[in-house]
Amino acid sequence: MAGFPDVRPRRLRSSAAMRRLVSETTLEPRQLILPMFIREGAREPIAISSMPGVVQHTRDTARKAVAEAAQLGLGGVMLFGVPAEKDEVGSGAVDPDGILNVAIRDAVSEAGDDILVMADLCLDEFTSHGHCGVLDSSGRVDNDATLAIYAEMGVAQASAGAHVVGPSGMMDGQVGAIRTALDAAGHLDTVILAYAVKYASAFFGPFREAVDSSLEGDRNTYQQDPGNAREALREVDLDLAEGADLVMVKPALAYLDIIRQVRDHVDVPVAAYNISGEYAMVEAAAANGWIDRERAILETLTSIRRAGADTILTYWAPEAAHLLARR
Repeated sequence: MAGFPDVRPRRLRSSAAMRRLVSETTLEPRQLILPMFIREGAREPIAISSMPGVVQHTRDTARKAVAEAAQLGLGGVMLFGVPAEKDEVGSGAVDPDGILNVAIRDAVSEAGDDILVMADLCLDEFTSHGHCGVLDSSGRVDNDATLAIYAEMGVAQASAGAHVVGPSGMMDGQVGAIRTALDAAGHLDTVILAYAVKYASAFFGPFREAVDSSLEGDRNTYQQDPGNAREALREVDLDLAEGADLVMVKPALAYLDIIRQVRDHVDVPVAAYNISGEYAMVEAAAANGWIDRERAILETLTSIRRAGADTILTYWAPEAAHLLARR
């Protein structure tokens, strides 16, 4: 038939210039946040074997990484502390001279307001049992007792200079407790990035090594069941009602449908965390020559953006920025 087919979508794929013109999803350095681990007392960076290319930083190398992130135009850095000592209540988390609060001050001193300095607000790195909250006499996480510590921790992080605090423990009422404490302490402008949707996922495995986790048991009583979607929207609504400024879905790749549902459900920025296991899978496959590593990195991050995430926390953030600059 003459002229068939009448519709030729390939015309819009005919050249790199044409594909750039009609691209529906953007991926830019400003949309990426770099998670970083800072180890107390470290004299040199310590490689994380399950996350090739990622390290536990010294204070000095962390400063350099923050400066590089600012230079690359990344959206922010999310800091995690790895303390030399832990106890039952995670007291290092609220200590102004604890490693996380020191690292926050270092980052702000290094980059000022050129990049957002964010801090993970959770006790799991600081407790000897590895849970995200304190335990009651029966060994279960005590939600309300944990809230009081989270509130103190939020104030400590804001006092150290954090622009954004990220409560990630999935305690009921955590955002409200932290917001109330921040406001009472005069930190009215400190932003709360709520880990509103966080699943009890197998993909967190390498993260345990990254923070030298002491976890005993599991987190199924406070993190979400991977089969639940409606529950995610309920968690988001509760966090927003308590004062969250942004909300996060974690993990990302196995939960792209949840990212889309949350994006369609709310009118605040949505973040997603491209977590350690997702990173490790790509790195392992690439190391075996099974996939094109650089293409896989950008394709992975683009998929998370396409699902609806405004911001992505990813260990590839600096490299992705370099790859995007070469496009």
